[in-house]
Formats: sequence, structure tokens, C-alpha cells
Amino acid sequence: MTLAAPATHQLQTYDDARAWYGPAMAARTDWKYSLTPADVAELDHAVARAIENDIDLVTLTAAQFPLPTLGQKLRQVRQQLLHGCAIALLRGWPSGERSLRESATAFYGLGTHLGEPISQNGLGHVLGHVANLGKDYKDPTTRGYQTKAELQFHTDGGDIVGLLCIRPGLSGGQSRVASSTTVWNELVRRRPDLAELLKAGYWFSRVGEISPGQSPAYQIPLFQDCEGRMIAFLVQSMIEKAQAFAEVPRLSAAQREALKMVETLASDDAIRLDMDFRPGDMQFLLNHSILHSRTAYEDRPEPERRRHLLRLWLSCDDGPALPSKAGGPQKKTAKGRPGGIELAGVRRVAPLEPC
Repeated sequence: MTLAAPATHQLQTYDDARAWYGPAMAARTDWKYSLTPADVAELDHAVARAIENDIDLVTLTAAQFPLPTLGQKLRQVRQQLLHGCAIALLRGWPSGERSLRESATAFYGLGTHLGEPISQNGLGHVLGHVANLGKDYKDPTTRGYQTKAELQFHTDGGDIVGLLCIRPGLSGGQSRVASSTTVWNELVRRRPDLAELLKAGYWFSRVGEISPGQSPAYQIPLFQDCEGRMIAFLVQSMIEKAQAFAEVPRLSAAQREALKMVETLASDDAIRLDMDFRPGDMQFLLNHSILHSRTAYEDRPEPERRRHLLRLWLSCDDGPALPSKAGGPQKKTAKGRPGGIELAGVRRVAPLEPC
């Protein structure tokens, strides 16, 4: 399937490497990478060195985690993420044969070759855990990764979001991704009136992650043009949770229709790409160009066998140009890149267990 021709009105469509359709992407192999036995051995060596030197993951750098050969492949992965199709899947890490500390160190260390890990929440976690903590997703301060609920299509923080599957669940939990550029192009073609609304500001809840002087909600456009790209930022759950605040305007029927249209398009079989996580899979996505979601899942009863993914948010100094309002509430790095969720008095930590 090819992109629709630009509409006759002023809204722009984009014909670039990020504007892909799921069925065509599923048939491609250029975004899939298999770790060779030599790659795994190189990771193991770097992991053993980091653990032997008792390096705190918070301070771990690429220089402290040398990958002489695999690092060359990761440079290609990084280029693909930032300037290509914006997705990558690395297969072959033997997570079932490694301790959680070893897998966390391997994933974090590999991540430092793609970008700078940043805090993912108000607790300062630079290493996140996607696991069911038994929390209620309807709670104003609960985030989806702490539940087993189905997640709508959304973006995360940072330039790149990475996931490592330690263990899948008993059933469900399928990863779904869609090109936000393609979603935008289809919006322009089918419903330009709704596309216009999505370029206006929507209100988001900070889900309780508030620094002194900040309001509990903030406003940002969902789709923004920037230097030849369409940049997306969307977390529908946080938009809904912002409706609890008296000072936030109520969503209009048209705004709700626009949000529903985004979800409908991203979920479409002709647009969406599905992935079943295997143990050891590492998925990396460029947040500005990719929407991702997850189906609901069921866990095994034994805690040690439950679904468990590790997560990274990575900031890239040479990432694509971003509009001034991109990234929502995140702090900015010295070079103006997404800097994560930084709250006053909270230091960065890398917990090795879900919390």
C-alpha cells in the first residue's frame, strides 16, 4: 500500500521512511536483527566486567560498557531508529539463562550505545519494569505499565523507548505498533477536519508527578510539523485523567471523535504491525514517529513466572528536530533534548525489581 497523495487543502502529508504500513513492514527484514553467539559473548563479557567493578547502572556509560563488534551493528540500529523506519527488534539475548541483574545490565549497557537513559517517572527510575503490580488503571496516579490492562496507542518519553522481554505472560500482552506518520497521512486524507483539531492543544494530567510551581495538568498539540517531519505526542489515558481537574476544559464531541479516529486508524489491520515478544527480545521505537500499544494479558500464578519486561527511555543529542512543545512535561537536556521526568529532590535510581 502506498501513501495517499497530498490533500488539496493546506494540511501536509509525509512520504518518508517513517510512513510505513504494517503488512509491508512485516514482510521486511531490515528492522530485525539477530544477536549472534559472538554478540552474546561480547555482551556477557561487558556485563561481567560491569558487575565485577560494581558499577551502578545509573552512572554506567557506553565507554564503561565496550562492545567493539556489536557496537558497530548498534550504530546501524541507531541510524535506523532516528532517520529510518523508526523501529528495531533485536532477538537472541538468552534472558532465561541469565540472572535478572545480568539481563538488566546487558539491556542498560546496550542502551547506552543508542542514547542516554533518562528518568521514566517521578521516582527517578532510569530502568523501568513493565509488570502487573495489581494497581487500578482508573486511579488518577496509576500508569498503564503497572497493570495488565489493554493499553491504547500512545507514545512514551524520551527520543527512543526500549523494552526487553524477560518473560511473556501466560496469554495476551501482544505488542502493537503503528507509524504515527501514516496515521497522520490517513487522517488528512479521510478526515482533515479532525486532523486540524489534533494540531491544537489537548490537556494532559501529570498523574501526580508534579514539581514545585507546576500545575497538575499541561497542554500540548498531539501532532506537530517540524522540519519536514510529523512529530506525535499522545497518551490518551492522561488526557482522560486530566478531565478530573476543574480548571481543564471539557473535551468537545469533535475532540473525542478525533482521538477515537487516531485509535481506529492505528488499530487498523492495514496500518498496524503486531509483535509477539519472545524471552530476550529487545524492541526499540522512536517515540516521535511511532505509536505503540499492548493487548490485555493474563499472568501465571507464580510470581517468579509472571510477565516481566524491562524498559528504557533514551535521549539522543542528534535526534530529529523537535518543536518547542514536544515531549510534554519532560525536562530538557543541555542540548534541548527530552530529559525525562525529573522532580525536585528525587535522585535517579535503577531498581532491579518491579516497584
